[in-house]
Amino acid sequence: MNERETVVLSRDCKALFVPLGIQVNAKQGTEVTILQQLGGSYTVLLEGQMARIDAKDADALGKTRVPLPSESFTGAPTPEAVEQLVWQHLRTCYDPEIPVDIVELGLIYGCEVRETGKQRYRVDVKMTLTAPGCGMGDVLAEDVKEKLLAIPGVSQADVELVLDPPWTVDMMSEAARLQTGMM
Repeated sequence: MNERETVVLSRDCKALFVPLGIQVNAKQGTEVTILQQLGGSYTVLLEGQMARIDAKDADALGKTRVPLPSESFTGAPTPEAVEQLVWQHLRTCYDPEIPVDIVELGLIYGCEVRETGKQRYRVDVKMTLTAPGCGMGDVLAEDVKEKLLAIPGVSQADVELVLDPPWTVDMMSEAARLQTGMM
């Protein structure tokens, strides 16, 4: 979505002001402007401030929830399949201020998939933030965790925010640097 769209909320829903991560209740009948829709969540202008509305509340915006990659998965949750789905799900997580997924941004420092039982897995992710004081850090980490737990066979997920080494633009993929004009 590149064009801004103004809509009226059809019901109350939770929103988080960006970049502080402060939760507010966006009321039914409130006009918001959709700035971007990436990974299922929406970045909107709400009461003159940037806010994030989760995918589960897409209907409040008159939109249809975007399915996760694992929702069309029909095979057995083998270690290889789970790892592939983990990376696909990580690519659906976005900083609400930056139109590039967290993998391409270079925010994922490590990802380990471990078998904990027959077709049961634990996923451990180490990730960082573009800025240490980002109020959206816990929100992004929770988004990652929820999306990992939606993968068939994943029964445990841990997301650790690490700030060492500090993130730099050099950690972005070439495509991400090109997309954001940081070449």
